[in-house]
Amino acid sequence: MPLFKYEALDSQGVAIKNEVEALSQKEAVSKIRNMGYFPTKVLSVGAGKKAGVAAGAVAKPKKRRGAGGKVKIKYITQFARQLSTLQDAGLPILRSLRILEEQQKAGTFKRIIGYVADEIEGGATLSEALNRFPRCFDRLMVGMVAAGETGGVLDLILSRVADFMEKDQKLKSRVKGAMIYPIVVLSAALTMLMMLMIFIIPKFQVVLTEMLGEGHMPMVTQIVLRVAQWIADDYGWAIILGVPFGFIFLTRLVRRFRVGRYVLDSIRIRMPVMGQLTRKVAVTRWTRTLGTLIGAGVPILDAINVTSETAGNEVFSRMLLNVQNSIRQGDTFAAPLKQSKTVDLIVSNMVAVGEETGDLDKMLLKIADNYDEQVDVLVASLMHLLEPIMIVGLGGIVLVIVMSVFAPMVSIITNLEVG
Repeated sequence: MPLFKYEALDSQGVAIKNEVEALSQKEAVSKIRNMGYFPTKVLSVGAGKKAGVAAGAVAKPKKRRGAGGKVKIKYITQFARQLSTLQDAGLPILRSLRILEEQQKAGTFKRIIGYVADEIEGGATLSEALNRFPRCFDRLMVGMVAAGETGGVLDLILSRVADFMEKDQKLKSRVKGAMIYPIVVLSAALTMLMMLMIFIIPKFQVVLTEMLGEGHMPMVTQIVLRVAQWIADDYGWAIILGVPFGFIFLTRLVRRFRVGRYVLDSIRIRMPVMGQLTRKVAVTRWTRTLGTLIGAGVPILDAINVTSETAGNEVFSRMLLNVQNSIRQGDTFAAPLKQSKTVDLIVSNMVAVGEETGDLDKMLLKIADNYDEQVDVLVASLMHLLEPIMIVGLGGIVLVIVMSVFAPMVSIITNLEVG
């Protein structure tokens, strides 16, 4: 019988290295889990192939035709909710999937559901089948489904997955919605200012130059006219329009590297006003993710690992990995969390209470709900704050432009009347 070397963690987070006999890697993983361990690496001694083990499956995803595209999160949420209902009604998982495949509109997601059903028909579990399509079903969902299968509460877990996704999407929608208004207003204002600089100001420049001469105009007027000339004649308009796109491109390029993500996220959480919003959103996200995973029965070390990958902020991701390492060494969750100084004291104190009472998952979800409300209040406050700032700022720019052009003309008309 083939021999597999493995590395695993026991219930206390202690690393274990040993060997196990099994017919396949999947059977080896199953045996390791039955011993009460969480496998992190399985190495076939004969074949010399190794694989990292996640909280749901280890088999390498197969390429499926037409299943490589991304699927909108709302469809995945609806799928989890409907599958939960069908499982609660007592239908077999394969029949449930075929029903959902049949009612789904033609497209990528319909094909993926069909492929998931095919995998289950071939003997795979639901978590293993979902893990074949990582671009559609993330590690959070796969890990929770695996825990639901182990505990025999798949319908309840799928319902929790749907609840989590709905709350996560509402949080993202609120933040994006808060950003749309100022972006639209600033874009419209920038467009109007550029039209003014390109088509209107140059006509006044001709008149003012003829009447006053270029060297006798006020300094502010000269600056405005030079800026207008730069925008209209020296492709300044292209540079102004290109700066936002260049900034977005550069940011995405930097975020491809972990160090770049850490630097950018560090800057984001330290920005005035917006940094506070970024921090609260990040805390809401990772506490809800971790609380949901632990409540679903996922081992805490694996739950932290999944949460760090889906935190959406590299600063908090590193903080969670440090917490994970501390727990492996026998420390509590709250102590390294407090030492990191990344979260407020109220968060680390509530986590400490949750550990003491044995309700860590519920306490994490309470933190998420609390910060969710704070995000709502902060977003509303930012909207009220941005409106007067934008009005005063744009009004000031327009006033400077108008006064720089019309003040010399008023002076010319006054001198003519006097003369």
